[in-house]
Amino acid sequence: MSEARYRRIAADIRRRIAAGDWQPGQALPSRALMAAQYQVHAQTMRLAYDLLRRTGVLEGEERKRVVVAHPPAVRTLTDVDAEWPFSCETTDTRPRPATAELAERLGVPVRTVLQHETVECLDPGGRSAMLVTTWWRGGRQPHVAVTAELGTVPLDVDQAHALGLLVDAVAFRVVRTRLNAHGTPVETADLILPMDRWTIRLAG
Repeated sequence: MSEARYRRIAADIRRRIAAGDWQPGQALPSRALMAAQYQVHAQTMRLAYDLLRRTGVLEGEERKRVVVAHPPAVRTLTDVDAEWPFSCETTDTRPRPATAELAERLGVPVRTVLQHETVECLDPGGRSAMLVTTWWRGGRQPHVAVTAELGTVPLDVDQAHALGLLVDAVAFRVVRTRLNAHGTPVETADLILPMDRWTIRLAG
């Protein structure tokens, strides 16, 4: 199979979407039907669809119907401690043992049982805009200061599923740690932000 073939098909589908053959939110024909149209193997069409999903032209889970993506609302993150202004869904609250990284971030022994929650922040259209996974020890405490470090991370299976992206797609990762009046960490969080939906501007 020529790699150029699935890329040519992806480019043609992109052209057809731009020409109005399919509108944002509209499902594309199945991979099998499209493979027949383009006279290629189903695997070639799967690669073309995957490429279009990675580049934000299509959205939807692997092995399910895909739709033409709406242009993402691009937001700018300037305050990592701000409350999310739209709806959120808490998806996981199971306590977790502290990994070596989390133990260092919170100043606790490795394998200390931490409270934990993962929250999916939704945009006004109901699309996942950000995942926030937070860990803390004991009861939640007030904080007076926040530190933030910006990096990138490949998405794991759960993150990719929630955000409608491919596993191992690269996203922004903001490590946010909240500190009490003594400068002791009381809570740490990973903010996972899709690169097609965010720009980051953090104060120095």
